[in-house]
Amino acid sequence: MSNTTKKLAVLGSTGSIGQQALDIVRSFPDKFKIIGLAGGKNTKLLAEQISQFQPQLVSSTLDFSLPDKTKFSSMEEIATHPEVDLVVIATSGKTGLAPTLAAIRSGKKVALANKEVLVMAGEIIVAEAKRHQAQIFPIDSEHSAIWQCLRGEKAEVTRLILTASGGPFYHYSPAQLAKVTVEEALRHPTWKMGKKVTIDSATLMNKGLEAIEAHWLFSIPFNKIEIVIHPQSIIHSLVEFADGSLKAQLSVPDMRFPIQYALSYPKRLANSRLPRIDLGRLNSLTFETINYSMFPCLELALDAGKKGGAYPAVLCAADEIAVELFLKQHISFPGISEIIAKTISLHQGTATPTLDEILAADAWARETALEVINKASLCWKQ
Repeated sequence: MSNTTKKLAVLGSTGSIGQQALDIVRSFPDKFKIIGLAGGKNTKLLAEQISQFQPQLVSSTLDFSLPDKTKFSSMEEIATHPEVDLVVIATSGKTGLAPTLAAIRSGKKVALANKEVLVMAGEIIVAEAKRHQAQIFPIDSEHSAIWQCLRGEKAEVTRLILTASGGPFYHYSPAQLAKVTVEEALRHPTWKMGKKVTIDSATLMNKGLEAIEAHWLFSIPFNKIEIVIHPQSIIHSLVEFADGSLKAQLSVPDMRFPIQYALSYPKRLANSRLPRIDLGRLNSLTFETINYSMFPCLELALDAGKKGGAYPAVLCAADEIAVELFLKQHISFPGISEIIAKTISLHQGTATPTLDEILAADAWARETALEVINKASLCWKQ
C-alpha cells in the first residue's frame, strides 16, 4: 500500500450510497483502503463486503461471526480510528448524528450523504467542524454540483439554484395523487435510490431538505436559494455570481459521480466505468417553475428550515414515520404531508436547542406523528 492510499470508513455500507461508495473503491484498489464498515440488517451483504475489503473494524446491529483480524466496534469508534482519513456517512436518519460529530471532533474529513445530520443539527455540526478544523464534503449530487461550481471562485454568490427532477407525479392532479400506489411512487424516472429517499423525491420533501443542507454547507441565506424543475436530471445545480454569470455541473444521473468526487478530492480520477454524456443524443434540457400547492412537503420543509431551532428535526422525524406507513400501505400519498403538517403545528421549541433537545424533539415528533395518525382517519388509506 502506497503512502498516497486514502483510508476510509464507510458507515451505512449495505445501503444504496454505501454500496456505490464501495463500487468506487473497487475501481481504485491502489487509491483507497477500507479500515471500517458499518452495515444494517443485511448481514449477508455485509459479510461479503467484509470478505472482500477486509476491514479492521465492523459495526452491525446484529451479531455474526467475523474473520480473525476483524472486530466489532461502535460507529463512533470506527469514525475516530486514528488510521481513518475520510469517514463516509451513508447511514439514514438520526443514526448518522453521533458518528458524524465524533468524526468532526477528531478532525476527520467527512463525506456526508446523510441528509438528516445537517437538517436536524446543522448549526451544531457547522460550529463543531469550524472549531475542530474538520472538512465536510457533500455527497448529494446537488450539493456536490454547487461545491464544484464554487471551487476556485472568490466572487460573491447571488443565488444557488437546486434542480429537481420533479419525481414521477409532477403533473398529477390532486385526484390522481390521492390514488398513487407505493409501486408507482418507487418508480423514479431518472434516479436509482433507496426507498425512503425515493418517496421523499416523489413528494419533493427531498428538495426541501436539500435547501436546508445547502443553507448550512455554503452559509447561504434561504432567500438566495432557489429550486427549479429539471426533468432530465443532467444539470445537478447551478451557482449565480454577482456579475450574473451562471456555472453548472452536468453529468449522467449516477450517484457514483458525486461519491467519487468526495472520495478523491482534491483530485479527479479517470473512471471508465462511469457513463459519459452524449451531447449529440440530448434532445433538450428543460426547466419549469415549482408548483408549490401540489407538493406541500416542499413548503413544509422550507418553512421549518427558516424557523430553525428543532423544527427541522421535527420535520425529519414526522416524515420518517409518515413515509414508513405509506410504504406499508397504511396511509395515502397525500397523507404523508397531512401527518407532517399537523405534527409540526403542535411543536413548540427553543431558538437554539442543544443536541439533547434536538434528539428529544425527534422522539416527541415520532410519538406525536403516530398520535396524529390514530386521530386523523383522513390520513388512513381508504
